[in-house]
Amino acid sequence: MVDLHREFERSRLFHEARIDRRSADALVGLAAGITADGHINQMEAEFLENWISTNLAHIEDPVINLLYRRLSYMLADGVLDADESGELLEILRGFAGISAAKPKASDNAYVPSNGLPLDHPAPELAWDGRLFLFTGVMAYGPRKQCEALILERGGQIAPGVSKKIHYLIVGEIGNEQWLHSTYGTKIKKAVELREGGCPLAIISEQHWQAALFG
Repeated sequence: MVDLHREFERSRLFHEARIDRRSADALVGLAAGITADGHINQMEAEFLENWISTNLAHIEDPVINLLYRRLSYMLADGVLDADESGELLEILRGFAGISAAKPKASDNAYVPSNGLPLDHPAPELAWDGRLFLFTGVMAYGPRKQCEALILERGGQIAPGVSKKIHYLIVGEIGNEQWLHSTYGTKIKKAVELREGGCPLAIISEQHWQAALFG
C-alpha cells in the first residue's frame, strides 16, 4: 500500500515506512507458506511475482529486488521448469530463514559472519574436466547462467556433494548465516569430505568470479 497522492502523509494512522516494513514481513510469511511442501509450482511462482510487483516493487531493498528480478527471469518464457523451481525454493527458504532439515542442538552454536569454511589459501581453479557445484544464491545471476560459464570452459556440473566434485562454490547472497541456511547441509557435507582427505575445495563466489574475469 502506497499513498500515491500524499493524502495521508500527516495522518497518525498512516506511515509509509511502517507499511513497507509490514509488507516485507508479509513476504517472509508468504515465502514460508509457499515453501512448506518442499516444492514450488508455476501458479505459486506467478502469484508471488505479481504480489511483489503490487506491494513491494517500489522498495529500495536489494534482497527483495534480487528476488523479484530472479522471479521475472524465471518466468520470462512463461514456464517454471524443474531446475528453476528448485532454485526458487532454495532462494525463498533462505529469504524466510527456513532450513531444509530439522535443526539440531549442535546448530545453536554461535557462528561469526565470516565463519564460512572456505579454503585458505583459495586454490587456483582449473576448468577442463573438473566437477563444480553451486550452493546458495549467486550474486552474478541465475544458477543456469553460472553453470553455463563453467560448461563453456570445459568444466562439468555435479548433481550434488560427493567425493567426485572438485569445487563447491558458495554464493555471495545471504551466506553469513550458512550454518542455519538451506544450503548449510551442502557445506557441512563438503567439509566432512574435505577433512576426510577428499581433494575438494570450498570457495567463495568472489574467488570464482576472479578466476573467470580476472
